[in-house]
Amino acid sequence: MSRIKRFLGLCGLLAAFSAVADDTPFMKGKRFAVGDYSGGKVCIVEADGKVSWEQSAPSCNDLWILPGASILFSNGHGVKEVAKDGTVKFEYKSEAEIYAVQRLPDGSTLVGECTTGRLLILAPDGKVLKSLALLPADKPGDHAYYRNARLLKNGNFLVAHYGGKKVTEYAPDGKVVWTFDTPGGPHSVTRLANGNTLIACGDNGTPCLIEVTPDGKTVWEVSNKDLPDQPLKFLTGFQKLPNGNVLISNWLGHGNFGKAPHLLEITPEKKVVWTFADHQTFKTIATVQVFADGDTAVSGEGTH
Repeated sequence: MSRIKRFLGLCGLLAAFSAVADDTPFMKGKRFAVGDYSGGKVCIVEADGKVSWEQSAPSCNDLWILPGASILFSNGHGVKEVAKDGTVKFEYKSEAEIYAVQRLPDGSTLVGECTTGRLLILAPDGKVLKSLALLPADKPGDHAYYRNARLLKNGNFLVAHYGGKKVTEYAPDGKVVWTFDTPGGPHSVTRLANGNTLIACGDNGTPCLIEVTPDGKTVWEVSNKDLPDQPLKFLTGFQKLPNGNVLISNWLGHGNFGKAPHLLEITPEKKVVWTFADHQTFKTIATVQVFADGDTAVSGEGTH
């Protein structure tokens, strides 16, 4: 075969691959909201990759897109909900380190105080409706006690104990009803519709995303052994997308600034179909959620 024919054949293969790749990514041309932990900000990123909205948010670790494009986010020692026009619609401040927040269906807000070991449910006016202490008052948690926490549909709380390398489900009275030892420090966790639990693990062990059954069997996992160039540094937030893929935020702290993508979209077959990296604008993206058309969050089988 001549060099020209070989060259044309290679071009054809590359063109075919590009066509498939362009049709595959869910995130192509989509808007999303992110929290930059080390950059101290929350941003909305448009389809062209440009930041269109920004708020100060020291140590932001968790966020939610609310109807009308308000963003609910943690900011180190508190949580805020800020509207598109910058109006603060909800705020809670604490002396404790806070890394977890969740707006609940009834309009109340779950807040996780890491260094007190408390889970709080707050009314829209900030009044404490429920306080669950996971630790005795005289033995509070430390910086690594837990990261994200979620209130489940069954009324229980699901907590990612980063330092202890375990995920624990607590009944409303604090009784442990389920626990799972993780291969790395768990950062984010959600309960899927099939009853399994999806867990993102950081660099306190093996960076990975795993799905486990109620009896503790790992049925799906992606880690650096599955991906070229070993891009995973510290998995933090994630979102299960409508097409079955998972969008993950890849925290680049602990000496990894600028060394890998901030976001990766990964298929169930463990193929990376989309990445986002803007190391000039962002340092360590810790949480992400995608917009649908307009100013609402995209629906999906799992939240994030």
